[in-house]
Amino acid sequence: MSYSDSIDIESTPEKVFAIVTDLPAMGQLSPENDGGEWLNGATGPLVGAKFNGDNSRSGDKWTTVATVKVCDPPTSFVFDISWHRLPIARWEYHVEVAPGGCRVTESWTDRRNTLLRKQGDSDGFVRSEFTKDSIRQTLEKLKAHCEQPES
Repeated sequence: MSYSDSIDIESTPEKVFAIVTDLPAMGQLSPENDGGEWLNGATGPLVGAKFNGDNSRSGDKWTTVATVKVCDPPTSFVFDISWHRLPIARWEYHVEVAPGGCRVTESWTDRRNTLLRKQGDSDGFVRSEFTKDSIRQTLEKLKAHCEQPES
């Protein structure tokens, strides 16, 4: 199961890519991710680098481990999320030049097994529906952040 959404942003791909790969900045844009920190001496996005992602929703808090799979500034940033070594999701950000700036596409692929999917989608919560809305909110906040005048 995968989902993608895109938005046009009046900014340079370099600026957008820098924000997407800035863990604390993404914590300010996402309705679920609260930021994160690079692990094992990593100081930024490189293929193979790992980071903790701190998350919260409806009073619950949890941390996942992400491994960078693709880092091609300023066009592609892809990472896989795991929880206790179990595959959870793949997140992708692709930035391309577009009239007036750039187009950003955020994609999510659910990598959970059937049991984890059933557990995660209990109590009326449906991850796929939440994630579609979450991606739209993140892209809109990213646009607003990138297009605000520099002070």
